[in-house]
Amino acid sequence: MAERVFLHVGLPKTGTTYLQSVLWANAEELRGQGVLLPGTSARQHMHAAVVVRERGRAKRAPSASGSWAELVREVRAWPGTALISHEFFGAASVEQAARCVADLGGASVSVIITARDLLAVVTSYWQEYVKHGLDVPLDEFPVGEDSGSEWSWDTVDIGSVLRRWSAAVPSEQIQILVLPDPEAPPETLLRDFCGIVGVDPASLSTERARPYLSLGVVEAELMRRIGPRLKTFANARDRGVWMRSYLAMGKLVPRGGERFAPSPERIAELRERAAAGVELIRKSEATVLGDLDRLLVPPTVAMRRHPDTVTDTELLESAVVTIADLLTDVRTLSERNTALRQAASAPPVRRN
Repeated sequence: MAERVFLHVGLPKTGTTYLQSVLWANAEELRGQGVLLPGTSARQHMHAAVVVRERGRAKRAPSASGSWAELVREVRAWPGTALISHEFFGAASVEQAARCVADLGGASVSVIITARDLLAVVTSYWQEYVKHGLDVPLDEFPVGEDSGSEWSWDTVDIGSVLRRWSAAVPSEQIQILVLPDPEAPPETLLRDFCGIVGVDPASLSTERARPYLSLGVVEAELMRRIGPRLKTFANARDRGVWMRSYLAMGKLVPRGGERFAPSPERIAELRERAAAGVELIRKSEATVLGDLDRLLVPPTVAMRRHPDTVTDTELLESAVVTIADLLTDVRTLSERNTALRQAASAPPVRRN
């Protein structure tokens, strides 16, 4: 049985992609230092989070339904420290979080919440939302209270996450890691995270680290318009592989583009909610690493475009470039398939 288990439960868009890519690239090094990263991939941890939260998306892959049970088996067989990381755990209900902790047996469970200001989280996470083909406008995102959805307030509101997970583990076993200043090197976040888990950050290679890449305002609005048109791309795998990875990440993200923000009215709402979350943290016994005031939405923020201001002309230009890119890919694949068919149908070469 593992003596201690760290559950990194989010928040999304708080360096999770970067941290998870580094951790998985160094899984053997972590094991050598006595820290088990159970399972085979970050995707399996995502599937496990979906199972814990009893969401239908666990059916997206044949192995998904057993993913949490497999992680638990490995943790129970490990004598040291174990680390499980995915931001979808954050949306677990009180009952689901309690069952999650109970499944880990007698291990001492500590919860890690990486955090940044709510305006940054919501704006970045909405991009992830539209990359999956969903179309709720920025000012109406997140969607739903107490729904348990990965796209709801349950996932992005640190006050909500803290309340639910504090019911499953003592508050003093919750560590809130505030992201460092954006100008700080990425390794700063890794160093702070490793300090919590008890790993030497200098021993970890960051060569395979994956940064988070953003859509520009025009590309984000184009993606939001395209998603509902792809009605046959209904399952989660199609949305992840073709809409997010191929179209959004492969074609639209590399163009860069202008940054954007919600409306002033929505920013005011986020500011109020962020302040309530920070106040809850101050009253709790959770350990805070970093400057808690950095979780507040500043009284003044940089003026940026709203997605509603994107014009039809801008969308048309972006769509034309996208269609040209897609047609080029279709031609390349068609020529490759033709060559493979010809090679397969060619008569065998006679050897003397």
